[in-house]
Formats: sequence, structure tokens, C-alpha cells
Amino acid sequence: MELLTDEIKAQLPALYSTDGVEDKEIICKFFNPMGAGTWFICEGDEQPNGDWLLFGLCDLGFGSEWGYVSLSELESVSLPFGMGIERDIFFSPKTLSSEV
Repeated sequence: MELLTDEIKAQLPALYSTDGVEDKEIICKFFNPMGAGTWFICEGDEQPNGDWLLFGLCDLGFGSEWGYVSLSELESVSLPFGMGIERDIFFSPKTLSSEV
């Protein structure tokens, strides 16, 4: 599965551009289909090496916190049965308060 499509890349605000915004807009949602792990992504920038640095609300099963994750980190997760992190294909952008 392509985690970060060209359409999503075009919608992502640049890193730090939503500083001070209380109710951030979530652009996409990634999740672990076999257990804990959900990433609500609000911002992102392509890095000089071609990777993407993403910012959002991350819940790894022991509480939620704001933080950064790289696209390559998400893509490198290897789960049983050949699975990996997936993008919620039914998710459409919405504010954080309407999702969580």
C-alpha cells in the first residue's frame, strides 16, 4: 500500500505551519492493522533525502502524544503475515476534535 499519495502530499501543510492552532486538521490516518498504533497526521515536509517528515498525534498503545515520524519509519514496520502499517483509505480530512 502506498502510504503517502501525491494527493495527500499536496494537502499536507508544511511543518510548524499549524503551531498555535488548537483544533488541528488531520489530513491522513495511518494504523497498525494487527494491534496498537495509530498516527493522525497534520503536517509534513519532504526532506532533502526524499523521505517525508510527518507531524501529528501518535498513539502507540500507551497514550497519545504529539510527535514526529518519518515515512520511511512507517514503511519499515514489518508485521506478521507480511503486513505493515496501513493508511485508512476511508479517512477524509477533518479536525482533531471530530475524530478523537
